[in-house]
Amino acid sequence: MAAAPTHGIDWVTATDPEHLPDECRALVTTSKAGPEHQRGIRSWAIRRNVPWLPVRVDGGRVTLGPAAVPGHPGCPTCAEYRRHGNLPEGPGRQALHEHYGDDHLFDVSSPPNPLLGAVVSALAADEALRLLRDPRTARTRDALLELEPAEGTTGRHPLVASPDCPDCAELPRDTPERATITLTPARKAHPGQLRTRDLVTRRTELEQRYVDPETGVVATVDSWSRPSTAGATARLSPATAVHAGQHGHGRAFDFGSARLTALLEALERLVGQTPRGRRSHVLAAHRDVAEHAVNPVDLGLYPEERYRLPDFPFVAHSPDRERRWVWGYSFRRGEPLLVPESHAYYGLGCAAEPLAYETSSGCALGGCLTEAILHALLEVAERDSFLMTWYARLPVPQVDLSTAVDRRIPLLAERARYELGYRLHAFATTLEQQVPSFWVMAVEPEDEPQRAKALCGAGAHPDPERALLRALGELTAFLPARDEHHDHESAARMLADSDRVRSMDDHSVLYGHPAAFDRLSFLFDGPLRGLPELAARWKWPEHDDLSTDLAEMITRYLGSGLEVLAIDQTSPELAAEGLAAAKVLVPGTLPMTFGHRFRRTTGIPRLHTVPRLLGYRDRELRPDEINPYPHPFP
Repeated sequence: MAAAPTHGIDWVTATDPEHLPDECRALVTTSKAGPEHQRGIRSWAIRRNVPWLPVRVDGGRVTLGPAAVPGHPGCPTCAEYRRHGNLPEGPGRQALHEHYGDDHLFDVSSPPNPLLGAVVSALAADEALRLLRDPRTARTRDALLELEPAEGTTGRHPLVASPDCPDCAELPRDTPERATITLTPARKAHPGQLRTRDLVTRRTELEQRYVDPETGVVATVDSWSRPSTAGATARLSPATAVHAGQHGHGRAFDFGSARLTALLEALERLVGQTPRGRRSHVLAAHRDVAEHAVNPVDLGLYPEERYRLPDFPFVAHSPDRERRWVWGYSFRRGEPLLVPESHAYYGLGCAAEPLAYETSSGCALGGCLTEAILHALLEVAERDSFLMTWYARLPVPQVDLSTAVDRRIPLLAERARYELGYRLHAFATTLEQQVPSFWVMAVEPEDEPQRAKALCGAGAHPDPERALLRALGELTAFLPARDEHHDHESAARMLADSDRVRSMDDHSVLYGHPAAFDRLSFLFDGPLRGLPELAARWKWPEHDDLSTDLAEMITRYLGSGLEVLAIDQTSPELAAEGLAAAKVLVPGTLPMTFGHRFRRTTGIPRLHTVPRLLGYRDRELRPDEINPYPHPFP
């Protein structure tokens, strides 16, 4: 590198930081800067309590930063973690590193021309001065600067510190005190909305914070369109994954809203998979912590014989078997309660010896923890009502869409018929807690084999019309893609053998087959009701505060004899922008699962009693009367 401008700084060079004088106040390195060498340099900088700025030539470009600032999370290792996940060549780079070490990955030879060297030296000197005087002004604080000599361009890649970083992350231990939840006032941004902030106005700011193809928490947000629908996909690490469940998706009537929804869903999925806000450390048998832990059996597991199936990936519960737990909060007890880690986070994999199949159902993100818990509980209500209707084959009321006060509801139905050739139906699936819930369905009336016969969805909201509008909006947005990619032959194979239904997509593919439609016929046995008539049955007090709405929902669940458990999943990445995330578990409700062999109906007494409680049967449902077929969600 060219000689650094002084800027009033005395520069001292050394081949090893250990050779630098004790009065060194900042460190700039142009030596090997791969992960292994970085840790040694960072350790030296931490011991001396000085900022560190790495400069390197990497793949034909020059990068500066991110700076490691004492007492501030975010460092070069964080950037490598993000780049490894986001860049298509990330796995290849890791393989080279493991085989050859850092030498072949990080070329630290001099920049290719004197002018570039002078520019890099000036930048490095200026950054060092900023780090010394006020680190908050440094451009490499929470960012990677990039110079591309071949194209003559520069760039800045924002960095949000990774809570997984072995060098700078300092997550607190998971404790009962940190799991305690107190509902505080959370005023609604607008009447009738269940949000404290209108994040649409912050979309650009949030994208700038979280999205970057190299160092972003989210690699990219890509917009796409279908007839009458704007859509977006926010790609999480690994950014090249083709399975849609690993990313966030948004569908709306405008691209801005779709992009925001996709980004927020991606962040929700990220924090819902593994603990990122607190360090789990409780390893114990249920017998030893039973006084302060949920009984896993109450969460709905599998019959013993299913655990004995070949290659079944889950481990049967034993009160003597040690497992990992995290602290959640029990609204029934009003105190923290231990929850199996594999139920609180759904992405831990087989290494965690999970008891059952878990999904993102019951996970939600919000502008505060109260908002996140409320939306998570609404999703529990939505999925529980759908599955209760399916497994018990309840002849719930059909909804006359033409009676809606919000005329967007019949307009969506008309547009689906006119533009897509589908008829929309809705069914009132509200259960004993009286949380307005709907099952919605699009039906192709002509039984054309190349088109999907039926597609289902659901929605729940204290306002019945908002619940229905949201459900129909999501259904019609999803419909063109499902219809376009309908696989009639796969559907026929799954129709003949339910065990072939193994993934989330398989459920909707199966009910695209015309011969499977008869399994949905029980829904059309219910009476036709107007939406105002149904809404009058489900009284919900009007509030201007989300905490009051949440308290109302919790009271209804507790009043029906159920428990409500909330796990705070907020990570430092979310907290940096004032966001929060939560997972809600309601033991006794029906968990949403995908793959027919993974459905969970054992140990849930409500499945047998609620049909009689709601007046659909005159006796309890027998085990042999439970719907034997795979559910049609989504």
